[in-house]
Amino acid sequence: MMQIQLLSFPKCAQPSASISASPHGFTLFSTRHQLPKLVGNLHFPSCSFNSWKRVSRFQFRSRKCGGLARARCELVEDDGFYMRRCVELARTAIGFTSPNPMVGCVIVKDGKIVGQGFHPKAGQPHAEVFALRDAGDSAENATAYVSLEPCNHYGRTPPCAETLIKAKVKRVVVGMVDPNPIVASKGVDRLRDAGIDVTVGVEEELCKGLNEAYIHQMLTRKPFVTLRYSLSVNGHLLDQLGEGVTEAGGYYSKLLQEYDAIIVSGSLTEKLSSLMSREPVANQPLQIVIASDPDQLALAKEVSKTIVFADKEITAEGDLAQKGLEAVVLDRINLTPILEHCKHQGLCSVLLDLRGSFGNHEGLVKEAIEQKVLQKIVVEVLPYWNEANGGESLVALNGLVKRLEVKNFCP
Repeated sequence: MMQIQLLSFPKCAQPSASISASPHGFTLFSTRHQLPKLVGNLHFPSCSFNSWKRVSRFQFRSRKCGGLARARCELVEDDGFYMRRCVELARTAIGFTSPNPMVGCVIVKDGKIVGQGFHPKAGQPHAEVFALRDAGDSAENATAYVSLEPCNHYGRTPPCAETLIKAKVKRVVVGMVDPNPIVASKGVDRLRDAGIDVTVGVEEELCKGLNEAYIHQMLTRKPFVTLRYSLSVNGHLLDQLGEGVTEAGGYYSKLLQEYDAIIVSGSLTEKLSSLMSREPVANQPLQIVIASDPDQLALAKEVSKTIVFADKEITAEGDLAQKGLEAVVLDRINLTPILEHCKHQGLCSVLLDLRGSFGNHEGLVKEAIEQKVLQKIVVEVLPYWNEANGGESLVALNGLVKRLEVKNFCP
């Protein structure tokens, strides 16, 4: 299963829509880097709400009485609205929760949000705990919305299902069941056993898209791999990015924040410091450098969170030990041991970025295609016509259409 995302940036145009994967298929939703503005009430555009405290929809019932029609207005909770708010809250912690998922929680009572929270970082309390703390005594007989099934086991934090039960919530709405085998519907079952009304699957595809890397890792025990490259309009690979995309708010800056690791060519060692997310307080990805020249090794050590993969020949010439570099020495550079290393380091997502010399990546890309490890492709099309002699084309990627079915392509 794989998805493709095409980004076109003539004169710094905004990124186009993104595709989000789920373990059972793919769904298209609005730009993943710019959450839709969830303001007002989508069912009744004429009604507006200037806060999160009143966001339910109205349901009208009518009945005849003595030849006259009488209307009665009832307040009905909009589960989808509150679940989308959960997703928005969850994304506040993007880049910080891995290997845990991003989760948001909202507590609603009498048509008002009385508590909300999100999971900020692995090892810290879960979203439900923060939301219940925010709600206080108002949580009793309220409805709890949570984007991922509450856990029912003791890990680094107590089980959230028990926390919700103790808070005496009346109803729990779950976006999706947790694919983690130690959870997998056990939280839902525990809540129902306690007499709590539970609804599962509200905005499920949106919630799956929020944690695509986590879901993939849980189902396959392998990192989620995304391939990214830039193209000229006539199909040549370009070793550059669009104007402004590396700045805070740009698609590339946000993309880096989302991934645990990025694989780059050793020819980019002079630019490694630029391969960093500019988002406020961003958690930077581990930079995995594929070295093909001993001279590249001296530069790599200047950047924190960097590990070098090199073959024995390059290692001998470069003398990694004396340079103080963290390195993995392979008989031959290939993708499998790199992903295995990421797996053992607890990294859930890896961005394979075709910048620098494409020759350094050609073997990795071919291997990724042959072994079908790619889950997503991000293509940036730049407004250039490249006819330079020796320009690199997508020869290594020609087999992509033949060997892998690309789903939900979005220009």
